[in-house]
Formats: sequence, C-alpha cells, structure tokens
Amino acid sequence: MKRSLHIVSGCVIAAGSVIKNGEVVYSDKNVTFQSFLVQLYKYLQVDYPKFYKMDNLSKLGWLASEVLLKEEAIVKQYKPEEIGLLLTNANSSLEADVKYFQTIEMASPALFVYTLPNILNGEICIRNNFKGENACFIFGAFNAAFIKEYADDLFANNKLKLCICGWVDVLGEDYKAALYLVGDHATASSIAFTEANMNKAFENVNGQS
Repeated sequence: MKRSLHIVSGCVIAAGSVIKNGEVVYSDKNVTFQSFLVQLYKYLQVDYPKFYKMDNLSKLGWLASEVLLKEEAIVKQYKPEEIGLLLTNANSSLEADVKYFQTIEMASPALFVYTLPNILNGEICIRNNFKGENACFIFGAFNAAFIKEYADDLFANNKLKLCICGWVDVLGEDYKAALYLVGDHATASSIAFTEANMNKAFENVNGQS
C-alpha cells in the first residue's frame, strides 16, 4: 500500500557551502575541493580515520550523510535492515577511475577499491550499520521523479522504513551532494516527499529557503 512519505531532513553540499534544511551550517569558498572536504571533516569533529582513505566521491557523500543524520534521533527507532540508501549521480566513479588509470603500470589496490560508484553506499552503510536495500543509479542530471518513484515502491513493499536518497557527484573541482532522509512518519519540521521539494532543495546552494 502506498504511504505518505516525508523528508525528515535534507543536506546540500555545493560551491563551498553546506546547507541543512535550508540553513547554511558551514561555508568555505576560498579553498580547493580536496581542502574543503578535509576542513569540513574537521569541523564536524568526527573521529573516523578511514575517511582519509576514501576517494573524493565517497568523502563527499559520507560527509553529506554525517550532516544529514546529525541529531536525527529518528534513525535510532529502526532496525539496521529497515534503513537503506538510494543514490544517483552523473559521473559514476569516473573521478577514481581516472586516478586508477594513471597508476596502471603499478596499479594501486587502494584506488581500485573505489572504481565502482556503489562503494559510496558501502561507506555510509558501514559507518551507520545500515543493512537495508541500497542502490546507485547513473543519470545525466538529477532525476527527482525517478528517486520518488523508486523510494515509494520500497516503502510500499515494506522493504524499508527509512531511506537516505538523493545525488552525490564529483568530477575534478565540480561537485554536488543533495541527500534527503525520508520516512513515513511526519515530524514537526518535516516536509512532504515530493519532486518539487527535492528539486527546490537541490537548487538551493545559498541557504535561502
């Protein structure tokens, strides 16, 4: 049975800014993307040394999930197998693929690990002990209609009770993450899980509601 779903929280990282639920929580527009990732990690005061071994795609998505889930008590209400991920992007793992190809004469296993885009899903799941259904799809641009349809189906078929869904894409200095924590229980600050609300948040890179 189709359920009414809600966006419990949302996070967008782009253009040197981090926005959660429409408000800028961190910004540094004067550094490279690589430095921005490290500085954001330090700002969040997270103790997770494996972060430094990740590729840029995983770092970006992982950081976005940390911001998204911070102080969201709803996550503790569900079993690990009831929480899943639905992620999309345009460039797959091309960022890591290029770097791996550059080492081809003496191939680096540390880089090879990240030559699949769904490794990002794995990093987030390992960090949070999520064991529900997860998937990564490739589109030329952000596709809110597909995300909504797929998530609606997962909830309707009782495969998930909470889902992180959205977009994480990196290629060189061009990057963007937009994640949504979606559930079927409304909270005081939640909004309807609609294409319009996802698109509005996706385009909001300046923290203006």
